[in-house]
Amino acid sequence: MYKARIIGTGFYVPPKVVTNADLAKLIDTTDEWIQARTGVKQRHYVEPGMCSAEMSEYAARAACQDAGIDVSDIDFIYHATLSPDHLMPGTGVMLGHRLGLGGVPAMDVRNQCTGFVYSLASAQAMIETGMYKTILVNGCEIHSTGLEFADRGRDVTVIFGDGAGSAILTRETRGEGYGILKTVLHADGKFYKALWCEAESSCEHPRLTHEMLDDGRIFVKMKGKLVFAHACQRQPEVMREALEGSGYSLEDVDAFVFHQANLRIIQYICGQLEVPESKVHNNIDKYGNTTAATIPIVMHEARQKGLIKEGSLVLISSFGAGFTWAASLVRF
Repeated sequence: MYKARIIGTGFYVPPKVVTNADLAKLIDTTDEWIQARTGVKQRHYVEPGMCSAEMSEYAARAACQDAGIDVSDIDFIYHATLSPDHLMPGTGVMLGHRLGLGGVPAMDVRNQCTGFVYSLASAQAMIETGMYKTILVNGCEIHSTGLEFADRGRDVTVIFGDGAGSAILTRETRGEGYGILKTVLHADGKFYKALWCEAESSCEHPRLTHEMLDDGRIFVKMKGKLVFAHACQRQPEVMREALEGSGYSLEDVDAFVFHQANLRIIQYICGQLEVPESKVHNNIDKYGNTTAATIPIVMHEARQKGLIKEGSLVLISSFGAGFTWAASLVRF
């Protein structure tokens, strides 16, 4: 049995910056209202013509450079997203093509905000069993082309941004106590309508109608208070679960990597668990919620600023639509 190790990270966000003031020109909102409820100050949007596979390629190549490997060393690709470039095929195969990895298997993961951690767990298992050696785990979202820029969609529209983040995993060689130590995954479909996009749907005949468009059923709908309450409950639970049996406590963790859905959720969890601000890097103010891309983007920036370094014990956690929630304990 091998252990899996994260050896490199990278990310890409498109250059176009959209501020809260910019959104206030399109919908009934203000910078003060958005910051108070979400913590978002700005976000990045793609320009017409840019696709997820392109952004993911940039993030993946940056992660390979950071890891000190050649792209050709990758022997499996996980691509986590809720916004694939096309309904079919999956975007992972297009990413592999852009990277010149013909013949290398690719799998799309549709777990929304927990997609990256679910992919991390799957890559971890593949490396531990010896099935694959060097795996690219990528998360990417283009939200901006699927948001409702009208007062009806205001609560959702102000939250999300576009971006891609990647990590390179390979076999741990430093001995016991390093690498990905434990990953915990959960889901409960009871609340799937609390955060969902109803249409288009293969349950409908036809899948898409003018009525669906007029009713706004093609846009994400969220029951914000319910999502907030469950995120504040489930993330602390799964974080504690990831530490169970590890020999470590919350106090031993050097850095916490939270999914960037809402700054108030992160602040609530940190208060509940008595996590010091010095151990947390947040970037929701700059990028908004980039869903499957948030964890690798935060992780890379935390490494850049020295919060995560060689030997750091890191606790990663996420909560999202489904509902799904997950955590991973990692020794870098």
